This record gives sequence, structure tokens and C-alpha cells, in this order.
Amino acid sequence: MVNPRCIEPTTKVEAELKGEQGKGRQIGIMGGTFNPVHIAHLVAAEQAMTKLKLDEVWFIPDNIPPHKNAPLTSAKDRATMLDLATRNNPKFRVKLLELFRGGVSYTVDTMRYLKEKAPQNDYYLIMGSDQVNSFHTWKEAPTLAKMVTLVGIRRPGYPQDPQYPMIWVDAPDIRLSSTAIRRSVATGTSIRYLVPDAVREYIEEKGLYLDETNF
Repeated sequence: MVNPRCIEPTTKVEAELKGEQGKGRQIGIMGGTFNPVHIAHLVAAEQAMTKLKLDEVWFIPDNIPPHKNAPLTSAKDRATMLDLATRNNPKFRVKLLELFRGGVSYTVDTMRYLKEKAPQNDYYLIMGSDQVNSFHTWKEAPTLAKMVTLVGIRRPGYPQDPQYPMIWVDAPDIRLSSTAIRRSVATGTSIRYLVPDAVREYIEEKGLYLDETNF
């Protein structure tokens, strides 16, 4: 994984797509703060990848999310946890485009960049149930919906109201959130099996999420 602090500003974003030119592939995109990444993220990515026969899934962590106000763990820590969580799956990739670009992270801006630099790929934007219902509020949602194939992870019993064409993928119903993980850590509750062991060990080693106000 590229360390955000060890690369020149002029090549930060470009380095994330090194080697992509000339390849025409089916790429799943999963965005979010990943604060921290947990098993529901990984299960959703795996289900979408296998059922839609995607070549890879790219995890792209937000720099500053436009729709969330909770304090964020550092970009370095979130990127490291994503790397630890995904390194055993050869079809999962961590791309730090939004962390390197800085500012508020808008998916439409990232997809414009990807379509410009690697236009030969087909991109599938993978969204959880809550994201499906709020997608119409995203920056330039109509434009974004034309740039990618929208993929919704179906949650049983959860009302869905997509306002754009959507491919649905069924996945195990894992009711888990990063907020719940942070709350468990702060209150001394075990998160074993809720996140990959390497992520849990990193959280413990770095003393992350011990502040009970960081929900």
C-alpha cells in the first residue's frame, strides 16, 4: 500500500492508477470512511464481486465525507486498516485517490477521474441499503448514475426506494456499522469476529476509538 506521507504531491493520485492503462475490466467501487472497515463491508464486496463476476473491487476511503459529521480517525490509520483487511484477497484493492486529492470527497469527482484515466474499465458502484435510499441527495447524482452501474446490497426487511436503475445483490444480513464498532471499543466490548483479526489488533495496538465521544 502507498503511504500518503511518502509520495510527491504531483504524483499522488496518478500513482494509484499505475498500470491500469490498456486494461478493460469490470471494477467494483466501494467508498466510505471505513472508520473502521468491518466484516459487513468485506462480505458485501465479496458477494457483489462473485455474483456480478467483477474482476476486482476497489476500496476508496473518503478524505472528508460530505454526509457525516463524526470525527474521523486519521487517513493513515484508516488506510492501514483497509490494507490489513483486504491484503489476503487478491481481487481486493485499496485506492487512496480521495485521501491524496484532499478536501471533501465526492464520488462523482472520483468517477470522473477514473473515467478519464482508465476509460476502458466498466465501473460498478456498490452501495449499502442506506446509501441506496440517499443516493438522490449525492452531488450530481443524475450524472453519476450515467457514469457507473449502480449496485445495491439488498437487506431483508429494509425499505428500498431507489430513484435510479439499480442492480440488486443479495448478501447475508449482517447488521453492523462502523459506529457500533467504535462504540464497542470505547465501552470495552469485544469486537473479535466483527472485524478481521489484523484490524482488531491494529486498533488495540494504536489505542483507537477509546474516546466515548467518537461515535
